[in-house]
Amino acid sequence: MGTGENEQALRKIADLSRIISITFLLLHFYHGCYVFFHQMGWYAGITNSILNHISQTGLFKHYSTAKIAALLFLVISLLGTKGRKDEKMDYKRPLKYIAIGLPCFFGSVLMNYVIATPNALAITYMALTIFGYIFILTGSVWLSRILKDRLDDGDVFNSDNETFPQEERLLENEYSINLPAIYKLQKKKKKSWINIINPFRGLIVLGTPGAGKSYFVIRHVITQHLRKGFTMFVYDFKFDDLSRIAYNAWLQNRHHYPKECSFYLINFDDLARSHRCNPLEPSGMTDITDAAESARTILLGLNREWIKKQGDFFVESPINFVTAIIWYLKKYNGGEFCTLPHVIELMQAEYNDLFTLLRSDKEIEVLINPFINAYVNNAMEQLEGQIASAKIAMARLSSPQLYYVLSGNDFTLDINNPEAPKVVCMGNNPQKIQIYGAVLSLYVSRLVKQVNKKGQLKSSLIFDEFPTLYLNNMDSLIATARSNKVATCLGIQDFSQLRKDYGREQADVIVNITGNIISGQVNGDSAKQLSERFGKIMQKRQSLSINSNDVSVSNSRQLDSAIPPSKIAKLSSGEFVGIVADEPDRPIDLKGFHAEIQNDHEALKKEEQSYRDIEPVRKITVEQVQQSYLQVKQDIREVIDSEIHRLMNNPSLSWMIVKK
Repeated sequence: MGTGENEQALRKIADLSRIISITFLLLHFYHGCYVFFHQMGWYAGITNSILNHISQTGLFKHYSTAKIAALLFLVISLLGTKGRKDEKMDYKRPLKYIAIGLPCFFGSVLMNYVIATPNALAITYMALTIFGYIFILTGSVWLSRILKDRLDDGDVFNSDNETFPQEERLLENEYSINLPAIYKLQKKKKKSWINIINPFRGLIVLGTPGAGKSYFVIRHVITQHLRKGFTMFVYDFKFDDLSRIAYNAWLQNRHHYPKECSFYLINFDDLARSHRCNPLEPSGMTDITDAAESARTILLGLNREWIKKQGDFFVESPINFVTAIIWYLKKYNGGEFCTLPHVIELMQAEYNDLFTLLRSDKEIEVLINPFINAYVNNAMEQLEGQIASAKIAMARLSSPQLYYVLSGNDFTLDINNPEAPKVVCMGNNPQKIQIYGAVLSLYVSRLVKQVNKKGQLKSSLIFDEFPTLYLNNMDSLIATARSNKVATCLGIQDFSQLRKDYGREQADVIVNITGNIISGQVNGDSAKQLSERFGKIMQKRQSLSINSNDVSVSNSRQLDSAIPPSKIAKLSSGEFVGIVADEPDRPIDLKGFHAEIQNDHEALKKEEQSYRDIEPVRKITVEQVQQSYLQVKQDIREVIDSEIHRLMNNPSLSWMIVKK
């Protein structure tokens, strides 16, 4: 085979077949146009004798017999032809030439019905036949140049290769979130389901603005969980987008709860539609560590740059200072004045009065001694460095609206209490995010502490734009609340946003311990991290090599990214990728997905048009709000006066009075 002898033999057979084809055609011309050749003197006796013998074979019995024979040998000669392959050559041009050549080749016989001189008819007949023959030959040669094993140019982004089977079953239980979707497998679209059957392992919903996090995912988490009897907390960053959905879903499903379920709303902008709640409610704090956690949450929420500096002297000192004040008010008179507004006002008291009060409580003496010593020893620069940052930050919360909401007690934060189930929505304002976010962070911190207990109802905690809150030990909540039937759903625009507000270490822990992830369009490191999490699949690869003699095609398979970062960065609104977690008794083999979540837009539009507005809680006037604000200040003034008077009139306690 390597000598090339077979190729030479094939080439000789092809040449011989083509010569025979041309010979048949020439004999046909000589026989059919004999008069023309005779007049031109192009004849001989021997040729006439040979022609007579050939005619006896029946070759010239019909005008088309010789033509068909010529065409047949032409086809045989072309079978061995290997034209140089051309990727740009297609069937259109060769077939066009053949379609022109065949009518000319066989239709030239119509010249017999044209009135003209014999010579003119003969010349025209032969010219048309030769023209048709050349066109057939040219088109046929071009056909051999067409590349049959083409690379698939229609899939320039490798979309077909990067598809994979996805879960098409509806897997539902009493806790699940089920989202209908459509995915693509090779070149076919199929229906599928995104089944979050274990939401207690945490759910992160990612996506840049406009990706459809709320419309395609979070709203269904709210409605489906309320339909299944979950108690719920909703952090509504752009109030009242999610609160209206939760309120109307609660109205439709409140009969599903074993005890009457109540709806509560915290909203600092519209006090008529806001309940009042004290996040520092004394019965919710069992020891001083609860006060320390509350102080840390509120101060780190107000000073986000402190999150990355925890442990520093000028971060821990203000936290200890606020902890001491909270715990003092918790112990004073049964916690009558243990509210955040009272804490803020007490912080602003004169150092003599403030340190005198705090010094009287033995339980916080360890916390407050460094401040008292600095004050007594006239180390005012150090003292101001320790306290002023806390006083300045907390003073930003001093407003009548905040004081009014924070000093009331319409409900407690134990939303999953079997005796008093609740749905609580808290609204933020993007224009006041720094102030409201810090207060709401305190609410959430206290709520999580009370929710994450055994023997409670199943509950769902939903955070839209989660990084705008600071929730200390969020990773512990996801890790430990699973056994207490607490489901968490975190809405995030990008992992980098979480790292910026929480620090890299804590952000990475939150992301890595979450079992369920649904992501819309994200870019950069987030897309890369997700792509690595989705893993690789076996994909087809094809290579094509063309030279002057032959075409070489090789097919192979190799592992490559199931969903590359570039594809995640180009997802359309409503198109999501992700991974779901399963349970030991209900394993899911196809955990990954890349699909378009299907919303019934018309049905949702009609549903929203039928929504009821959240009813006002009470009628409230500016004077009442102002009176509440002044009452807090008056309470603290009375506490200071009564305590100092008590200490001064008791000789055994008078030494506690700080003077400078």
